[in-house]
Amino acid sequence: LEETCISRSNINAVEGEPFYLKHCSSSLAHENEKTFIRWYKSTGSHGHAELSPSSSPRIAMHDYILEFWPLELEDQGSYFFQMGNDTQEWTLTVTRRSKHSCFNEKQVTSKHVEVKKAFRISCENGYYQKLIKKTSLYKNCENVTESNSNNLLIQKKAEFKDQGFYSCVFSLQRNGKFYNITKTYNITIVEASKDDIPGHIFTGGMIVAILISVVVVCLVIMGITYRVDLALFYRHLMRRDETLTDGKTYDAFVSYLKGGSSETGDEYTFAVETLPRVLEKHFGYKLCIFERDVVPGGAVVDEIHSLIEQSRRLIIVLSKSYVSNEVRYELESGLHEALVERKIKIILIEFTPASDFTFLPQSVKLLKSHRVLKWKADESLSYNSRFWKNLLYLMPAKATKPGKGEAEAYPVLSAC
Repeated sequence: LEETCISRSNINAVEGEPFYLKHCSSSLAHENEKTFIRWYKSTGSHGHAELSPSSSPRIAMHDYILEFWPLELEDQGSYFFQMGNDTQEWTLTVTRRSKHSCFNEKQVTSKHVEVKKAFRISCENGYYQKLIKKTSLYKNCENVTESNSNNLLIQKKAEFKDQGFYSCVFSLQRNGKFYNITKTYNITIVEASKDDIPGHIFTGGMIVAILISVVVVCLVIMGITYRVDLALFYRHLMRRDETLTDGKTYDAFVSYLKGGSSETGDEYTFAVETLPRVLEKHFGYKLCIFERDVVPGGAVVDEIHSLIEQSRRLIIVLSKSYVSNEVRYELESGLHEALVERKIKIILIEFTPASDFTFLPQSVKLLKSHRVLKWKADESLSYNSRFWKNLLYLMPAKATKPGKGEAEAYPVLSAC
């Protein structure tokens, strides 16, 4: 027999019907130990009593299998299988047979079937198949059909009239005696749903999904719109500082057109006065301004290259007249550090409006971000303006406090 072993530990069965327990062997290593197989039943406080065919005329034993012909109420209890170190235990509950019905309500399997969907009742029994002489199907304890084989199948489209209790009754013959085994299904026929989801649940789910989508879209839009503000807030909250271990001296080298002529006066003032006043005095950064921080004399080209190497950012104050022999080396040296050495990031500030910046080297377009910050004197004066926030976002994160005498409320700058 190719029957399935019984692995579940708690079992319910009905009195008066054949019943069996089969050990689930974990390996075939004990095949030569079959003579040492033992079956026990718990006797409560008296321990375990070994079972044998002589224990009861209703008990049969076949190696891994213990059979009852038939099962009675007194058989209820705990059963143990032992073969060397291999053991298994079951707790058996025996239910009294109903006197008013062809099946026991505690031994019913419930199924729901949608109307017009496949309705299928299959009566088959693998363990007792060789002993089955007849298989009968009852609906609400009235005979529907029967077969002289060990299986019976009904399959059709479900109708509401098909609802009810269906009992498969297998008639067995053993040693000249007849026994019945019953398996019952409670079939409920339900309305077919167009979407398989109830209307109120579908509507509620759609509303929730739409609300979640709207919230997500709003959060994404806010994240994009205020990404700079959020990043600065996160820096402040976490007290992030990127300048502690890189070994560099300056937070930024400021490149601008030198000289204070009338043509470059405003640009010059912005580079040497406005930037230091805001970035150094208020936000605690350290800038390198060549005319201010370098002692006259020495090799200018080598000095500029060294200062740029010691800086974390290169701030370029752009104007129509920016590129000249005086600043070209600063720009080229900075681009080399950014593109080849990858040791510095470049920040471009458009000080005076320009239709394009074709005078800049094409290599500027190779920067990961060649975004240009635009200075507008009438809009950029406040420390809290978009210009200064964007500039702080591009500067290295640094845990600083406002300089002495500066207020936390971001006061308005005076015009340069």
